[in-house]
Amino acid sequence: MHSYLDFEKPLAEIEGKAEELRALARSNNEMDVEKEAVALDQKAVTLLDSLYKGLTPWRKCQVARHPDRPHCKDYIQALFTEYTPLAGDRNFADDHAVMGGLARFDDQPVVVIGHEKGADTQSRLRHNFGMARPEGYRKAIRLMDMADRFGLPVITLVDTPGAYPGKGAEERGQSEAIARSTEKCLTINVPLISVIIGEGGSGGAVAFATADRLAMLEHSVYSVISPEGCASILWKSADKMREAAEALRLTAQDLHKLGVADVVIPEPKGGAQRAPKDAIDRVGKSIADMLKDLSGKDAAKLTAARRKKYLDMGSKGLDA
Repeated sequence: MHSYLDFEKPLAEIEGKAEELRALARSNNEMDVEKEAVALDQKAVTLLDSLYKGLTPWRKCQVARHPDRPHCKDYIQALFTEYTPLAGDRNFADDHAVMGGLARFDDQPVVVIGHEKGADTQSRLRHNFGMARPEGYRKAIRLMDMADRFGLPVITLVDTPGAYPGKGAEERGQSEAIARSTEKCLTINVPLISVIIGEGGSGGAVAFATADRLAMLEHSVYSVISPEGCASILWKSADKMREAAEALRLTAQDLHKLGVADVVIPEPKGGAQRAPKDAIDRVGKSIADMLKDLSGKDAAKLTAARRKKYLDMGSKGLDA
């Protein structure tokens, strides 16, 4: 059953009525309601277009967090072959919020790393809702070191509200682990491609997304803090999250204008959650294009260009 967001309630009513009519017809073969059901379907398509044509930044946040969006595990299963997961940071534990390992993309050996949120209550608890602890970032560092050693491109899939802010995580060096992971992204001598598939929250996302090429799905978001957190600080009320979302410039479109995102990947009509396979295929094509663009580049020039990219960031305004 499809989950509907708050602003999709009118759509839920129309699609629900169409399904009720068809269910009624199935229980009574003498009834012919297909004409009415088709009319409701057409009305739903028109409304869906209208709802998603001009999504506000806050609504984009809601779409980016939609529970039915494909997650890291779904992308790995669909786009990569011979995936061999690698676990642990060789220091403390294995963090299930971060998954990664060796794989092949279009038959090319790569290392893939990503945040996994989970798809149901049990798996979300196991994966800590995609919020990594220090050992998750140290696992990512270990995988990037391996990629560097064997000359394998790195692909990261970002989908996290942010790094886990718990007491234990802070005691084990959360901020240091994030900084080390970000540093590793900047210094590896192989192509690094990052795709924000849902939420890109704070340093927890930056630690994976400091890449040669950063792509964002059309309705994904990327920001230094969540709108609720920003509103709590600036207005002392999380109820101002809509205003905060506007101010943060966190949409893929704004970040592309600012030069933070290199590519915006169009989503299927109604968001990735309505057509997961289509969305995954589009991400796969974008990754292939970016890999082709980066392949064969000299390591020194690659890292120099990556460094320049981030030093120059912020010089391009929204009106440019």
